[in-house]
Amino acid sequence: MIKSLLFVSLAPVIIIALYIFIRDKYEREPAGRLTIALVAGLLIVPPVIAVERFLMLMPGNPDGIMYHFYHAFVVASFTEEGFKYLAYILLIWRSRDFNEKFDGIVYAVFISLGFAAVENMLYVYRGGYQVGMLRAFTAVPAHAIFGISMGYHFGLAKFYPDERKKQLRLAFLIPFIWHGAYDFILMAGKSMYLILFIPLLILLWRSGFRRMKSLSDVSVYRITGFGGTDAATAINPPADGSDDPNISDQA
Repeated sequence: MIKSLLFVSLAPVIIIALYIFIRDKYEREPAGRLTIALVAGLLIVPPVIAVERFLMLMPGNPDGIMYHFYHAFVVASFTEEGFKYLAYILLIWRSRDFNEKFDGIVYAVFISLGFAAVENMLYVYRGGYQVGMLRAFTAVPAHAIFGISMGYHFGLAKFYPDERKKQLRLAFLIPFIWHGAYDFILMAGKSMYLILFIPLLILLWRSGFRRMKSLSDVSVYRITGFGGTDAATAINPPADGSDDPNISDQA
């Protein structure tokens, strides 16, 4: 029973991690650095729980919209995305393995999946197989897409110095908004909001695939392999981002 629940909990995490690893097709990240990112996601769970419990002490009307807004955007989204962001800055940002824009996505997703693995186990052990199957197609992919959004902007921040401050802000802001909106719809539980859930999931998935494609297409290793671009120029592109048509795609 326990082994079956563990499988249901971790299967979607493993599948998504393998998919992201395969999508990094031009220059894959070392196993050691990916393990660090994954473990970082695991280790932020205890402080996230502690902060969320503290923030939940705030009184409010459980039936009020502002109550659900606070719990979705402040308790859940701000805390979880904030700790993921902090883990990324401390463990990945200055790593020499972070040497192309798509790497930003890979590492952010692995941090998110580490967190999602523990969170999923907690929910599945309480709710059983049905919860596990539902979360396999909703919550776990959502965490991965929040990671894609964060990593996309980290990737741009790393290689476009003139855009760095703006992109670092967006690396937190965009996943924070997506995450908060996702949780708010579920927490509010009203039909007028729930009808937005499937469209939101579609938007999340489309956004994730689009961001991955945009950074994969301008991979320095793809360019140098097929286009003959000088490697030094590709790794250190013009500060204004003029070589990347996706630099203006912020949201």
